[in-house]
Amino acid sequence: MRGILAACTAAVLVVGAASADDKKFDAAKLVGKWELTKSTDENAPKGATVEFTKDNKVTVTLDFGGKKLELMGTYKVDGEKITVTMKTPDGKEESDTDTIKELSDDKMTLIDKMKKETKFTKKK
Repeated sequence: MRGILAACTAAVLVVGAASADDKKFDAAKLVGKWELTKSTDENAPKGATVEFTKDNKVTVTLDFGGKKLELMGTYKVDGEKITVTMKTPDGKEESDTDTIKELSDDKMTLIDKMKKETKFTKKK
């Protein structure tokens, strides 16, 4: 299960090294449901969705072995960093921080600590 959570978290949040300039992103643009469309991480669950709410909650939904898996947690945006804290299926809390490369009304790109890039498209 830990591998699944790691893949989900990597898909949802991808952490990169801090850049020299401190970018600011409008966290309100995160609110909504996003679908993972492309990733340089071969473990990223294709077709996974991530839903961010106004009250800083996040839900990740993915297909794992033909079964729907839903993970819930919270998120926080600080400059160009987004930190997600989720409860694993065994009840433990794990956090991951990623770098936001792009955030528009309909596209989001995140970079993880391994420099892998994951792209999302906002669902209508």
